[in-house]
Amino acid sequence: MRDWWIRTLLVLQRPRPVFVALRDDSRESAGDRSEPVLAIVILAGIAWALSTGTAAHLMDDSRYNAVTVAIWAFFVGGVYGLFGYFAIGAILHRAVKAVGSQGTYRRTRHVLAFAAVPLVVSLAAWPVKLGLFGADAFRSGGSDDGTAGAVFVAVEAACLAWALALVVVGVRAVHGWLWPRAAGAVALAAAAAAAIVLAIEIAAGRVF
Repeated sequence: MRDWWIRTLLVLQRPRPVFVALRDDSRESAGDRSEPVLAIVILAGIAWALSTGTAAHLMDDSRYNAVTVAIWAFFVGGVYGLFGYFAIGAILHRAVKAVGSQGTYRRTRHVLAFAAVPLVVSLAAWPVKLGLFGADAFRSGGSDDGTAGAVFVAVEAACLAWALALVVVGVRAVHGWLWPRAAGAVALAAAAAAAIVLAIEIAAGRVF
């Protein structure tokens, strides 16, 4: 289990050996990495929740303060993380199966989890953001609007792009595929996920 905690950090520097290790999908190996996977899923979900427009306006409601925002981030982040782990993991699994994968859904989920470590890294920007903007980080029209706030948005976008790149690296490494095949599978999954999100937005009346 300690080896998998080390690999959680190593994936940011030398990702390929980490994903190659995921080829061992035995029950014992999967159990050894279950705690790091759970931690990544929850923390990545918190990062996702904090990046939403909902989080940016929480303190427009007088019922929210520092404590309730922290509670919201933990519980909503947990929901987001689990949704991403299982739902996006299922989409990715269908995509890799479509291009020839023989692996399990569990292994695909674990690839997705370790690829999400950059999202966890993005949380490191939050102490700086809170130090600069305080509660305005959760209010509309606060001091975080403008160039300074845009820097943090750029950091989040960069971490998301990094995570997406790691998904490609992970799919390639765990299956032993060439880059075009791995990238095609991830692109297929991304297109399917985008189509689902668009359909939900249209159904909710937020598009067109």
